Amino acid sequence: MKIINSITEKHRLVSLPDPLHPLVSVIRIADIRFTDPEIWKNFSVNFYCISLKRNVNGKTKYGQNYYDYDKGVMTFISPRQIMSLDDTQNGILYQSSGYALLVHPDFLYNHPLAAAIKNYGFFSYSINEALHLSAKEEQYMEEIFLKIEQEYQHIDKHTQDIILSQIDLLLNYSNRFYERQFITRKAVNHDVLSQVEMLLSTYLDEKHTLHTGLPTVDFLAGQLNLSAHYLSDLLKSLTGLSAQQHIHESLIEKAKEYLSVTSLSVAEIAYNLGFEHPQSFNKLFKRKTSVTPLAFRQTFN
Repeated sequence: MKIINSITEKHRLVSLPDPLHPLVSVIRIADIRFTDPEIWKNFSVNFYCISLKRNVNGKTKYGQNYYDYDKGVMTFISPRQIMSLDDTQNGILYQSSGYALLVHPDFLYNHPLAAAIKNYGFFSYSINEALHLSAKEEQYMEEIFLKIEQEYQHIDKHTQDIILSQIDLLLNYSNRFYERQFITRKAVNHDVLSQVEMLLSTYLDEKHTLHTGLPTVDFLAGQLNLSAHYLSDLLKSLTGLSAQQHIHESLIEKAKEYLSVTSLSVAEIAYNLGFEHPQSFNKLFKRKTSVTPLAFRQTFN
């Protein structure tokens, strides 16, 4: 696997002049020429890459999923993620356009954005969960890319702060537009919610907990071919509850069923639900219902 450590190295590998600033750069996708196609079959970069791409016919693999860029989309890649890029034609992404913003973590050093950027879940989304922009949204984003590009043409003591403010703006807009995407795709997303509820119901009813333990967000996401962060953000936009909270709600409902219609002890119920320790079950139940499992059972006697 090829590890690309610096933005300068990335520029040289795609036949571009060295960047004007060593820690931040805006690449125009149409200018990219791949010097060695073998490198791009399995590579990783040690910097952030935020891309706005249009009409890219080449397929990119990020994590375990491929995405074919047939429309304008944005993707967000964090350092040390493994990727692959296929189907370049003579080293070119055929008929492609758009921008890629490259930001080395050192550029964020000692700035609040260094911590804040790690809280944006979309850097952990799979490539097939890209952000699809409206024409107006795309215009907003393009203007930010161009402002960043213009700013580092003449580097002075204000350059870093101004660029960081633009990156912060870009990330905030991305967060807003992802929330809009969750809403505008409501029919598809409600189908995902139904599938999550069915998966949890089946998992608990068939007592998979006895063999594999408590259901996890990774399990649900894997069953739905989604990333864990994307699934959690999607569910939160629909219901106000994260994926982990949905799991807890299902566990509590199943626990109430056991407590009300069986004579199983609290410890046995905890074991059936996948808890290693009854104390953990008791703590979760009381936090969610304000009563202990035994107090809940007594209301039926």
